[in-house]
Amino acid sequence: MNSITFLISTLFDLYIMVVILRVWLQAARADFYNPFSQFIVKATQPVVGPMRRLIPSIGSIDLATVLFAYILCVGKLVALYLIVSKGAVIFQPDFLIVGAISLLKAAGKLLFWILIIRAILSWVSQGRSPIEYVFQQLTEPMLAPVRRVIPPMGGIDLSMIVVFIALQFANILVGDVIGLIWGDVIRSYW
Repeated sequence: MNSITFLISTLFDLYIMVVILRVWLQAARADFYNPFSQFIVKATQPVVGPMRRLIPSIGSIDLATVLFAYILCVGKLVALYLIVSKGAVIFQPDFLIVGAISLLKAAGKLLFWILIIRAILSWVSQGRSPIEYVFQQLTEPMLAPVRRVIPPMGGIDLSMIVVFIALQFANILVGDVIGLIWGDVIRSYW
């Protein structure tokens, strides 16, 4: 049973991250014609396209895509609950709250991984990768203010470390406020 829950959780998490990335790409006004951006759009367009006709955007935030990511988070909870309860599912209102918490946690994880991948790509590709270019467009609005306060010292940019510490602090703070459910949104719920 653990193998099935792992597989379903991983597949949902990966697609949720792709959907969140679409929201983030639109909000950051990243290069739409970049191959990586095109992949994200094509992977989400079959569902998001029709939803966007019904649900308007607010500024640079695409509400249809955010709603789709939220629905995926709730769907993940329902799917995992079906597996754990061996098919007997009763929809619980808690799923809606835990789905929102799961979406917030997924966005934080995505930010963390994009920063890690950007750091690794900066050592390897040195600015020649289209993915690195998009990741730079996504993360630079967070790193530039830190860089203004703490400039690079001796050729070492500490802005990413400061953002990692801030992310970890926010993660622990929200965990203190919400409680155990934040630590592992899915497992602690069961």
